[in-house]
Amino acid sequence: MTTKTWFITGTSKGFGRIWAEAALERGDRVAATARDPRSLDALVERHGDRVLPIRLDVTDRDADFAAVRSANEHFGGLDVVVNNAGYGLFGTIEEITEQQARDQFETNVFGALWVTQAAIPVLRANGGGRILQVSSIGGISAFPNLGVYNASKWALEAFSQALAAEVAPFGISVTLVEPAAYGTDWAGPSAVHADPLPEYDWLREARRARPPMAPGDPAATAEAILAVVDAEEPPLRIFLGRAPIRIAAADYEGRIATWAAWQEVSDRAQGD
Repeated sequence: MTTKTWFITGTSKGFGRIWAEAALERGDRVAATARDPRSLDALVERHGDRVLPIRLDVTDRDADFAAVRSANEHFGGLDVVVNNAGYGLFGTIEEITEQQARDQFETNVFGALWVTQAAIPVLRANGGGRILQVSSIGGISAFPNLGVYNASKWALEAFSQALAAEVAPFGISVTLVEPAAYGTDWAGPSAVHADPLPEYDWLREARRARPPMAPGDPAATAEAILAVVDAEEPPLRIFLGRAPIRIAAADYEGRIATWAAWQEVSDRAQGD
């Protein structure tokens, strides 16, 4: 198999770190970005010059373009770009502050957008490649206490679906990776929590009363990501884990049933 060169954001831990290690273990090369490049020292020690550590805050558009350019020049090309950097924002819609909402979109939406914009001309010049956008089951369904996070992932899904049609003629494929709940620190140290309002104590109590969902093993996702990257015809969307297909099916069946039930009203809105 031809050696691939990856550009992965958010490789200090979690999915980004696991996927970078999987790529390196099979002989690929990785431009690994993190806010603190010292978190990448162990990767460099194990894999040497097949790793290019890059300091990057994805909310800085100029830095995103510089990082992609640096990786392309260093390795002489890029094959796979993974927009993984992101975090969870917990809080009801009323509880979220303006700054929290803006920060969430700056990272989860605009960070991915800027890296994508920087990568397209590089991949096009190299004859094609793969862009993986790390979304979530929360990118196609929405859940209480995660509304703004869900909104950021829905935005990522929308621009990535349009992107896929735009860049296909250049030999560039786009895949939205939609994980279920996994045992990363997404809901732990990496998360941001809004200050709670007592009016929503009922919601938090109801969530605590539900049986906890067993999270997936993050390490098990590496094989799936490699399969997507190596596929001749990669999917536009792929779930990671067993739960998302059930959630999505119930959600979309409900949407279609509601649209159908109101179709008479919809028809009248057409006019003559």
